[in-house]
Amino acid sequence: MSSALSLKIAIATYGHTAAFKNGSIAAEGIRTDFVEVTPIIAAFRRMVRDLEFDICEMASATYMFAREAGLPVRALPVFTFRRFHHSGFVCRPDSGIRTPKDLEGKRVGVRAWSVTTGIWTRGILQNEHGVDLSKITWVVDDEEHVKSLQLPPNVIKAPEGRSLPDLMAAGELHAAFTANAGLGRAGPPKAGWLSSKLPDSYVELFPDAASVEADWFRSTGIYPVHSLVVIKESLLAQHAWIANSLFDALLGAKEHYLRQLQAGENVSDMDAHYRKMAALVGDPLPYGVASNRPAIEALIRYSRQQGLLRKPASVEELFLDPEPS
Repeated sequence: MSSALSLKIAIATYGHTAAFKNGSIAAEGIRTDFVEVTPIIAAFRRMVRDLEFDICEMASATYMFAREAGLPVRALPVFTFRRFHHSGFVCRPDSGIRTPKDLEGKRVGVRAWSVTTGIWTRGILQNEHGVDLSKITWVVDDEEHVKSLQLPPNVIKAPEGRSLPDLMAAGELHAAFTANAGLGRAGPPKAGWLSSKLPDSYVELFPDAASVEADWFRSTGIYPVHSLVVIKESLLAQHAWIANSLFDALLGAKEHYLRQLQAGENVSDMDAHYRKMAALVGDPLPYGVASNRPAIEALIRYSRQQGLLRKPASVEELFLDPEPS
């Protein structure tokens, strides 16, 4: 490593990545060429379809499906967003939905079948509440990042020119996800694809979501993962040290952020969210395979149950496991 290796990187700026992106915490041997993509979800799609970046943030579920389809990347156990999934799923008050089982026979909106939020909540509905997902009509209004995914017959596209919020407002959907609702907020989710302010008449499926989530975490040890960081396999084959260097830098940036939170500093619009998570789980952004194994294994299991992963997959197959230097 006599000279730094220049790498094209697409990772959003969060409180826990800021020190890496502004250069105050560097990755040894790497010269960073950051590409700003807004929203960052657009980078996921560009990476999956064109392998555009050397290092890229990507939704955890998208990564697993894309890798199974042949995308030559490996993931670091660095998760750039965490949340629970009993909240952010709302129903119309005239839907007749009072319990999770009442969803059977209903029409439910979700941005895309393979979106990570949807997988987590459907997995909870199926495994914790006995909901038969095949008895629900799932309505989507966006394309899947991985084009080769084969969707179940009970997943249908929204009519041309009709959005999920429109369908929900018209009563043509009984319930829907609020996408990445509630990010950066300490209170209940109230934003996302439905609107910046949901109608007051829409009700959460789990009105006491915070206490349900806390009980579920304590009983399962699962703290759901969302976006992660992937590296091109061709780079790893030539420069295996990249994984450790990048992991150390991202870990250092995260630890810097946690010290800021503990000091009461206001760093990002996610501070309240992660302070709330810390009160329940301890480290609100755990990195590494060991501390994330229950969540990774659950996401694999749910994805298999929902027909999104066709083949068995192990944590070791999917994730690099660098040790902090």
